[in-house]
Amino acid sequence: MEQTKRVIYYTDELNDDFANSNVKPKVIDAKYKYISKNPIYKLFTFIAYRIIATPIAFMFKWCRGIKYENKQVLKKFKGKGYFVYANHTNMASDVLSPHTISFPTKTYMVVASENVNIPIIGGVTKMLGAMPIPSTLDGMRNFVNAIEKRVVQGHPVIIYPEAHIWPYYTGVRPFKSTSFRYPVKFQDASFCYTTTYQQNGKKKKPKIVIYIDGPFYPDKKLDLKAQQEDLRNRIYNCMLERSKNSNFKYYDYVKRGNE
Repeated sequence: MEQTKRVIYYTDELNDDFANSNVKPKVIDAKYKYISKNPIYKLFTFIAYRIIATPIAFMFKWCRGIKYENKQVLKKFKGKGYFVYANHTNMASDVLSPHTISFPTKTYMVVASENVNIPIIGGVTKMLGAMPIPSTLDGMRNFVNAIEKRVVQGHPVIIYPEAHIWPYYTGVRPFKSTSFRYPVKFQDASFCYTTTYQQNGKKKKPKIVIYIDGPFYPDKKLDLKAQQEDLRNRIYNCMLERSKNSNFKYYDYVKRGNE
């Protein structure tokens, strides 16, 4: 792999976060409205998503030369809802690429609550499809109902099971099976998007290539908990295999104690 330019030290693959956002989490309880019926809010949501965000997403794809591999697997699911699991390694691409992959269908994205707690931007993030994870048990019902409604409406729901961003990380970090309860609960299809970083001529930054795989379905022969674990394992192993296509390290991640 290409000579690295910066070393990032980590201690915990499950909990370390290198986003450097310094934003406090927002309390998401039963009062939080995931779906608004207000016509004015809907109008501004349309403007934010279709008029502003979508062109920016396509421009970003063009400027960064992002390439999608195996996108044809999504053709049979046009107009159908499904879940997508992706590695979390690039703030801009992770936010914008799903817009272009699923275009013209709007994509919704499960996010940490701090993403909707940034002044002004937090409200726009919600308009762009962000669905913050509840911070209280009484908020969970609304959250799950909102996910179900979006999938029934035919929208993809993106989940980053690694939870924390590691910029330009070329592997796939271990993640729990918790978020796989949604496709098991609704018995819907799942896909995975694996972002890889590849040599880009003499340019300093790598080329972004995103591999799309699926569909993956819950194994109904298993009990619900086992279905979650099985689905998680199959998707994780697929992403792990795809990540081997990375051949450019922009950062080098080293676990403390292994220096």
